[in-house]
Amino acid sequence: MDPLNLQGLLLFDIDGVIRDVAASYRRAIQETVHHFSGWRPTVAAIDVLKSEGNWNNDWDASLEMLRRRHIHDDQDLKLPNREQVIEVFSSFYFGGDPDGDPSNWQGFICNEPLLVKRTFFEELNLQGFAWGFVSGAEPPSARFVLEQRLGLQNPALIAMGEAPDKPDPTGLLQLAHQLAGRALGEGAPPIAYLGDTVADVLTVIQARQKQANQKFVSLAVAPPHLHGIEQREARSSYEDRLKQAGADNILSCTTDAIEILKGW
Repeated sequence: MDPLNLQGLLLFDIDGVIRDVAASYRRAIQETVHHFSGWRPTVAAIDVLKSEGNWNNDWDASLEMLRRRHIHDDQDLKLPNREQVIEVFSSFYFGGDPDGDPSNWQGFICNEPLLVKRTFFEELNLQGFAWGFVSGAEPPSARFVLEQRLGLQNPALIAMGEAPDKPDPTGLLQLAHQLAGRALGEGAPPIAYLGDTVADVLTVIQARQKQANQKFVSLAVAPPHLHGIEQREARSSYEDRLKQAGADNILSCTTDAIEILKGW
């Protein structure tokens, strides 16, 4: 997209924003913790951990839940190392070689409903907005959903291992600079980042600290498993934590971002 005609940038997290991971990544946390401890944490317990803003990486979240279980409830629990957690987690999530043919995967990744359609990105193009993805998902998983499931051609992406974990804003700033086609700061187009966790919000807050003369907007949406009628109170509490962390706008769904952008 011609930088001179660029209205703004919209960067996305993937999990909970582009795809529903309640039955995949979050379930993999549950099953990984259960594998090592015999205890299966609830989805609500995972939400509480995620709301702390420090556990965007699900391997580390699994290990932290095991550590807390050991300290508070089961001092006989033998804690695994990080490599052991990664191996077990990947076996649940991918159900096959993460770097192999996705058609051979039989894990939880096969159970991820999409939250947007390809036409959503086509509409962003028409409105003059460049877009890309800054995600803590493993690169094979991120590419699978973006390229094979959504049919996006070479989407701008920074995934796990390609930048420090959020809330470090390095990946966000790198991709924004790439898409803007110019230095960030005064005169550069506004940048919005849409995520579903406190860590995502804090990524924007820290980006502002790094680049004070650049306009950043934090958009946030509660993850899909909190959108049922019976989850109304839990969703409200989750959204309050996002606001307290500094989210500028709480969306009802990912596609509502277009209406926010039209107001720029």
